[in-house]
Amino acid sequence: MDTPTPIKKSHKLHNVCYDIRGPVLDHAKRLEEEGQRVLKLNIGNPAPFGFEAPEEILQDVMRNLPTAQGYCDSKGLYSARKAIMQECQRKQIPHVGIEDVYIGNGVSELIVMAMQALLNDGDEVLIPAPDYPLWTAAANLAGGRAVHYLCDEQADWAPDLEDIRAKVTGHTRAIVIINPNNPTGAVYPPEVVREILEIAREHDLIVFSDEIYDKILYDGVEHVSTGALAGDDQLVVTLNGLSKSYRCAGFRSGWMILSGQVAMQRAADFIQGINMLASMRLCANVPAQHAIQTALGGYQSINDLILPGGRLLAQRDITVEKLNAIPGVSCVKPKGALYAFPRLDPAVYPIADDEKLVLDLLLQEKILLVQGTAFNWPAPDHVRIVTLPWADQLGDALDRFARFLERYRKGL
Repeated sequence: MDTPTPIKKSHKLHNVCYDIRGPVLDHAKRLEEEGQRVLKLNIGNPAPFGFEAPEEILQDVMRNLPTAQGYCDSKGLYSARKAIMQECQRKQIPHVGIEDVYIGNGVSELIVMAMQALLNDGDEVLIPAPDYPLWTAAANLAGGRAVHYLCDEQADWAPDLEDIRAKVTGHTRAIVIINPNNPTGAVYPPEVVREILEIAREHDLIVFSDEIYDKILYDGVEHVSTGALAGDDQLVVTLNGLSKSYRCAGFRSGWMILSGQVAMQRAADFIQGINMLASMRLCANVPAQHAIQTALGGYQSINDLILPGGRLLAQRDITVEKLNAIPGVSCVKPKGALYAFPRLDPAVYPIADDEKLVLDLLLQEKILLVQGTAFNWPAPDHVRIVTLPWADQLGDALDRFARFLERYRKGL
């Protein structure tokens, strides 16, 4: 009998990578199956660390379950989209109507949908390095090409504007801004965003603005939405959701907003493509959409966590303090989000393979991090650390990380 032909994955997946849940996580699962406890600092998942959704949101979802059994409009529930529209008014994003709002199964689905609607084979999208890797994966999966512009660690991880300009080509269709940034925690000043918008205007690029962490801000820093800074002649696609600020990651409830009144007239065909893809998946999770109006309109409980005395601020502070105390390690203080992205000085830690580094850390200390190259950073000299555990738990984990690095350095 002939040997059966191996069943292989699609060629479209050859350039698609998502190492936040990649090979090292498989090793972590094996350790857990053996009964060992692993501290997972690889993913921004609030619930396992005691960050629960506000009770008011849970009650609204439960009360509306009897009427949430059927499909809704492919763009989402009217009440939820109305609340998002009013949030746009609060954030001073002009001229956003109900029909300009799309609700998805998390922002992740909407990113993939937007890339599929926009890109032809060979089209390019400018994406920051480091990035949230789903952006790169979605662009590649759609047949496009992710081109990474550098962010400058010496300038609080702000985008390098000259590098952006140098990487625009005749194939460039769009630029992605992740602000507040995952993985660095940077929050961009309005003047930096305006400069990016000006580059986009010069080259007729769509601007995608990932703002999922817009309410997780520290030290009095303010976030200004990209759509509020853009003119009517620019198409801005803003993405946000409930996962982080409202601790509803499992609800998979995110949204996408189109703004730029004049530009949207030119973008009618692209918008028709988005409408088609939204209809093909019928609709987003209906029960979870009932959380949106309550979340956006009610008391913003995230403020209790990010202000002095709040858990998230305390955890950010202990993370930065402990990392900067390790010889050869430096960490720019995050101004937002739930992560730190420390640098391991290559003169002290000449790392050839940062995935092996995080695997060795996992096996020796049972701590799971993600290597910097997984975020499309070009050198193996960073790791990303999730700052969600309690401050004392984080402090202990980072002490163990320091001991691991000391052994690593001595073993070179």
